Amino acid sequence: MSESSGSSIRAEYERRFTSAQAETTALSRRDRVVANLRLALFAIAIVFAWLAWGPALVSGWLLIAPISVFVVVIFRHDRVIKELEMARRRTSLYEKAIERVNDRWAGAGVPGTRFADPAHPYAVDLDLFGRASLFELLCTARTRAGEETLAAWLLNPAAPPIIEARQQAVRDLAPRLDLREEIALLGDSVRSTADPAVLSAWGMELPNPFSHAIRIAALVISVLSGASVIAWFSGYGYVPLIVMAGIGRVFDSPVSRRVKAIVQAISKPARDLELLALILGRLEREEFDAPLLRGLLSNMDSPAGHPSRRIARLMTLVDYLRSRENPAFAPFAFLLLWAHQFAFAIEAWRAENGKFITEWLRVLGEFEALSSLAGYTYEHPDGVFPVIVEAHGSARVEADQIAHLLLPSSHSVPNDVRLDDSVRALVLSGSNMSGKSTLLRTLGINVVLAQAGGPVRARSFRFTPLSVGASIRTQDSLEGGVSRFYAEIKRLRQIVEIADTKPPALFLLDEILHGTNSHDRLIGAEAVVRALLAKGAIGLVTTHDLALARISEDLSLQVANVHFQDEIRDGKMFFDYHLRPGVVERSNAIELMRAVGLPV
Repeated sequence: MSESSGSSIRAEYERRFTSAQAETTALSRRDRVVANLRLALFAIAIVFAWLAWGPALVSGWLLIAPISVFVVVIFRHDRVIKELEMARRRTSLYEKAIERVNDRWAGAGVPGTRFADPAHPYAVDLDLFGRASLFELLCTARTRAGEETLAAWLLNPAAPPIIEARQQAVRDLAPRLDLREEIALLGDSVRSTADPAVLSAWGMELPNPFSHAIRIAALVISVLSGASVIAWFSGYGYVPLIVMAGIGRVFDSPVSRRVKAIVQAISKPARDLELLALILGRLEREEFDAPLLRGLLSNMDSPAGHPSRRIARLMTLVDYLRSRENPAFAPFAFLLLWAHQFAFAIEAWRAENGKFITEWLRVLGEFEALSSLAGYTYEHPDGVFPVIVEAHGSARVEADQIAHLLLPSSHSVPNDVRLDDSVRALVLSGSNMSGKSTLLRTLGINVVLAQAGGPVRARSFRFTPLSVGASIRTQDSLEGGVSRFYAEIKRLRQIVEIADTKPPALFLLDEILHGTNSHDRLIGAEAVVRALLAKGAIGLVTTHDLALARISEDLSLQVANVHFQDEIRDGKMFFDYHLRPGVVERSNAIELMRAVGLPV
């Protein structure tokens, strides 16, 4: 990013970080003061109790004052503790944000390793997942639904109308820093790991509500049991209490299994539904301009009320249900059929609202994915949103000053890449470490982000929809008994098959077939490139075998040669990483071998 725009964002993050840090310091002092006050009040109460019940120097009624103040201080201390925790989380939030702006984000985010499928045509090759990956750079989702949605967008290119709708939504969200901060701080600090499929399955499970007769009987037994407890406290004996306990036990026998199943089933979704309610509740208060964002919120509208309120009702039921775990209340909960009453209510809630959970999770997932792209957009103001052009039967990419998304600005050298009807493939030659593979990844990862709806790292970027296929980091499989060469030719077959589909393919081939002899490699590599071009694909191929560069002599293929070059100064190698036309004229392999001490 430019120095001015980067400094402005960094300054805003540092201002918020400093504010949060000052708030944390003040609240820490207040926490210590209130804690000491609690201790002092407790000590005063102990002294008063001793004076009242020991030597009887004071009245026991004097205990009311310190105990009353102690209770008030307890509630105040709880609030201070919560405010302190929130301030600490806000401090951490902006500390990480500053690290991202300073290009020190690798290893501090969510890597999304579980989405890295080796069989995917470009996920591993373009560093979409794992440490220091595109996913880690982008993802700010609080829930697994958001993570899965963002990963799906990176793995599956969207259609042009969807891309444009996402671009509008990201533009709308990008400046809303306060909104992203509030959502990041909602609930507790733990990222939700619940499987959206499990939550959806719980909601979609066929309802099996209890009959009205059972619910009325349970209510009557609860009321009579409560009356028997009051009668016992009032001195009317414990016989009614024992009788009602026996009746409750008899009633419980045929329904206990279903009640336990309901109670156990809600234990896992409860926490994640609570976070879902908090996030959706915040979004319901926001006014958006982008049609996609307005549409997401309108999809949740229902005569039954906002999703956040409906989920809040469920959480109230769950909180009451959990109160039976209090040891002091547990005996009364048993008599009052407490678990039964709230299990009935929870099952009734699920029968009414469970079918909406899948849609709520979809909306949340899409919003979190868009918010992730918006956060990246805000922190990279020099990025541009790509322009999608009509294909008219041919593939096209025009990228001016395109740079790698994952490299620090100080280490990234931009280049121009143009593939269209006049030049449909570039054969890239150059020395080792000169930047050939990086250029392939640069183009590929920008196309992936463009087709997810995000901005790219370029001065300008125009493209037709593309199906990306890459053979850059193909690995052997010891477990599967597959050699690297065999894994590579399987990937090449996959890319050729992709070229048979719509939209046209963008192929990125790095030193293909170098696991075999030079004769077979040249024949095979040229055949693969010709086949892909014949199917309407465009792409880049790197090579050390300069014989492959002669494919450009067939003018009907519309292939051009480009290269990176190096320079040796005082026995050391220097690379400028600027793309140049033509074929490279020398190799640095011998120099590199000498540099590491080989006897060459």
